[in-house]
Amino acid sequence: MKEAHPGEARYAKIEQTAERRSTAARAVTYFFLILWAAIVLFPFYWMILTSVKSYGAYNSEYIPKFFTLSPTLQNYVDAFTAVPLARYFVNTIIFTLLTTAIMIVVITLAAFAFSRLDFKGRNAAFVLFLSLMMIPGELVIITNFVTITNLDMRNTFQGLILPSVTSVFYIYLLKENFEQVPDSLYKAAKVDGTSDMKYLLKVLVPISRPTLITVTILKVIECWNSYVWPRLITDDENYFLVSNGIQEIRENGFGRENIPAMMAAVVVISLPLIGLFLIFHKKIMAGVSRGGTKG
Repeated sequence: MKEAHPGEARYAKIEQTAERRSTAARAVTYFFLILWAAIVLFPFYWMILTSVKSYGAYNSEYIPKFFTLSPTLQNYVDAFTAVPLARYFVNTIIFTLLTTAIMIVVITLAAFAFSRLDFKGRNAAFVLFLSLMMIPGELVIITNFVTITNLDMRNTFQGLILPSVTSVFYIYLLKENFEQVPDSLYKAAKVDGTSDMKYLLKVLVPISRPTLITVTILKVIECWNSYVWPRLITDDENYFLVSNGIQEIRENGFGRENIPAMMAAVVVISLPLIGLFLIFHKKIMAGVSRGGTKG
């Protein structure tokens, strides 16, 4: 029987040691990832758990319990009957769809102008435009409020939508995508008599579809979570969104003490965004990474 060469035995031992270290490192990594996931997901679990507890059962718990043996869906029924939550949903859907659609048109045209159209002062204008990202959004709320009030657009969808139909960051992100397309393709299209609008719709938009999908999803999430501006510009519940509807639920719906019913309303409001993110999270990551990559 042929004996193993000492060098081969030593190499096999080193390989086994490296494999054990790699396995141990992966085990530690997975442990901390699972621990971090549990920490992040626990508030959602607690929210759902509280929402299926009855008011009496919740208040009788001197020490909070991490489970319930008698879940109830009555809190979800109350969420749609104590306040007009369904109307808040409809208002939010209208606000989200219109704002997102208008913004996509605005940022696409602006990104195309900054990336392809050659006009005097383009670079200086874009640098000035980017400098607006340094200004916190809270600083322009008063100006927007005065403008919308002077235009008599309070308690209207126009007043809700207009201040949110553009974004410097999204224009920059889309401009970076458009600039990845070679200039030679644009010049060849112009030689063939293709208009700028046709080139934009037939070439740039299809190529930048992942980023446009990402921007759309992020804008939908932003609109759904919008709170400060809708709360400021509307005091008519016919125009309340789900975000500021939560405050209405707390003050005039269930009362400050009915925590389970409030949690049920929060679960109902949160589910669409959670589902949207879970479905499109890969597209969001792909679109953002593509927007920051040159070449």
